[in-house]
Amino acid sequence: MPVCIALIQLEVDDRENIEARERRVLKMIDSAALQADVVVLPELWHVGAFNYSAAHEHCELISGQLVAALRDSAMRNGIWLHAGSFAERTEQGEIFNTSVVFDPNGELIAQYRKIHLFGFGKGESAVFSHGEAICVAETILGDTGLATCYDLRFPEVFRLLTERGATCVVVASGWPLARIAAWDVLVRARAIENQTWILACNEVGSQGEVVLGGHSQIVNPQGDVIACASESECILYATIDPDLAHTVREEFPVLEDIRITGALTS
Repeated sequence: MPVCIALIQLEVDDRENIEARERRVLKMIDSAALQADVVVLPELWHVGAFNYSAAHEHCELISGQLVAALRDSAMRNGIWLHAGSFAERTEQGEIFNTSVVFDPNGELIAQYRKIHLFGFGKGESAVFSHGEAICVAETILGDTGLATCYDLRFPEVFRLLTERGATCVVVASGWPLARIAAWDVLVRARAIENQTWILACNEVGSQGEVVLGGHSQIVNPQGDVIACASESECILYATIDPDLAHTVREEFPVLEDIRITGALTS
């Protein structure tokens, strides 16, 4: 059954009030839901993927107001909502970069704490704790894996998701313009090597000295870019066939030829 996807490529700028941005995004979800069955937001959109002080200041429990508002939006609009990621604070005081997914009834069906944190000991990796588990959830898209931004550089994550049955992976991101050529290659590579749909939602705008690159895109299991955004705020739409991954894998069964599944030994 065809499924309409909407990726909200949001402009996240330090000059915008965070509460105002949250209200604006809820309205954009309402707009996207007029056409789409599935709506996706980018990484840390409420504070900005590179605004680490704001992430620390505005982190909240998964039972907090932001997640509740997103849950209500999914239920009110009757959509599947991948709400990007937010700065999650636990009862123990840890902070995670956490993605959440809601079904059309507003049920929280999946959460993923980002495993690979960018910054080489600084930035994100100095603020957040590392997640420890991959996530695959059953959605209207089939078995759907979750990944976040820097995870794209680690193909083993996507292979593990594939081994867990994923035929679609949603990537919430805040990827800089300076490295957008790598983003374009990696998004397609992860689709090709795993024969899976990749729905990759990025931000635009400026956060400190970092300019975000856009290029949100939907890539099919053969590596063809079905839809790609520019470097401006927009809602990117495409209608896809989730079953295509199964067809591609049957007609060109590359995954059956995998011979190395663990660490190499000498």
